[in-house]
Amino acid sequence: MKIPSSIWTLLIGIVLTLASLWYGQNHGLLPVAATDEAVLVDGLFNAMMIISTGIFLLVEGILIYSAFKYRRRAGDNEDGPPVEGNVPLEILWTAIPAIIVIGISVYSFDVYNEIGGFDPHAIHEAPMNQESMTMPGSAMAATLSDTPPSTEPNLNQEKSDQAMQDPATAEVRNADQIPQLRNAPGVGSVAPTIGGSPDKAGKPPELRVNVTGLQYAWLFTYPETGITTGEMHVPIGREVEINMTANDVIHAFWVPEFRLKQDAIPGRQSEIRFTPKKAGDYALICAELCGPYHGAMRASVVVETEEAFDKWQQEQLVASKETLNQAVAVNRADLSPNEFLAPYTKDMGIQPEMLHQIHK
Repeated sequence: MKIPSSIWTLLIGIVLTLASLWYGQNHGLLPVAATDEAVLVDGLFNAMMIISTGIFLLVEGILIYSAFKYRRRAGDNEDGPPVEGNVPLEILWTAIPAIIVIGISVYSFDVYNEIGGFDPHAIHEAPMNQESMTMPGSAMAATLSDTPPSTEPNLNQEKSDQAMQDPATAEVRNADQIPQLRNAPGVGSVAPTIGGSPDKAGKPPELRVNVTGLQYAWLFTYPETGITTGEMHVPIGREVEINMTANDVIHAFWVPEFRLKQDAIPGRQSEIRFTPKKAGDYALICAELCGPYHGAMRASVVVETEEAFDKWQQEQLVASKETLNQAVAVNRADLSPNEFLAPYTKDMGIQPEMLHQIHK
């Protein structure tokens, strides 16, 4: 019995669909999803993987079938039929990719909006001036670092001043040495920001962490407690806002398990929000080439329960107090400079008289 071609087409379509759906959900290419935002990004990635798997199997299947079906037979030395084109087929293979690309674009915009991406209407808040509309490309590129003058408030300066109110942050940042540049959406020059999701828009975050990048380390300060550390701890279920900048060159905050990456730029205050959902110890990687030791610029991000986070905070506060008390005890005010330095200098052959002369 000869099976109709329509039945074959239906069966092949079902098999391709099932295979694409299965692989798109079970590819195992992504690390664990450790934040609420990661789930949304994974959904987009899986959808793209389903579509690309189906297209790959269809195209490769047709190529293999055609190579076998229409191969040259033994003794066949004639030319093939002069096929000039097929307008309906060309329309089909143009329309389908266009629909797919538009669909993915709409879906990706929705995901980016859900995780608190850029406001698409922000550009209207700072329209392009006449000078920027007529300047050549090289001059336009220059505005990315040298924004045009404006009478509007300098949001980067305001955010920097707010962050520097925390003494711990002020100790590790050099905001007094780097001018805070103005945002200019009209010429495409803004501080990168991923804010709260639409349901949390306008609400303050549950935890703030100031992050400072420098060659070649990350420093984390907690304004609410004054903690400074080289390892970031965040609790499960609480929305975290990171205020980020750099002391020297551009760095990039990237935790693969969070599915979020944001640049830390000197003179600009980047922000990013996320909500941890899975406990674990994750690697923070600098994803921007920042110098010869760029590959070693890593830190740990620890996601833990609320109880463990509170315990860690208390340990850090106690450790900081003990360190301060020890420093005060060692540097007693009743010791002269040569008396204080004597235990360290006697083995170096430096006499107390010499220290006395130096400090006179």
